[in-house]
Amino acid sequence: MPTDSSEILHATAVAVAGRGLLIRGASGSGKSGLALEMMARGALLVADDRVIVSLRDGALWLAPPAPLSGMIEARGIGLLNAATSGPVRLAAVLDLDEVETARLPQRRETMLQGQRIPLLHKTAHPYFPAALVQYLKGGRKE
Repeated sequence: MPTDSSEILHATAVAVAGRGLLIRGASGSGKSGLALEMMARGALLVADDRVIVSLRDGALWLAPPAPLSGMIEARGIGLLNAATSGPVRLAAVLDLDEVETARLPQRRETMLQGQRIPLLHKTAHPYFPAALVQYLKGGRKE
């Protein structure tokens, strides 16, 4: 897959309906755990621990480094095999180091390889993984 540019990020990525979510945060912040919760609700793994982010034809794409493809870490259990989505277009970035305090937050964006991408922050609600799956399925009403 030829790219305009690419980089490998310490992150995890999942996909729903062909839309990718890049989950970033400090080591131990729960990236893999959240991905597992989303996978239990129908998301597919793109990559765990390391994600290749590539700019191609004006869009950002997510893919796993070959040695990590199809595996996700479950603390206390080990490396698990997982169905993967293959490369997927990035729809949003979730930052687990920032906590969302607003009930209906304003739309946020982050820059990644010169592209504006919707930015989400974590919440402590038990339905958060399900809400993220629905966000990827249908987007957000403005």
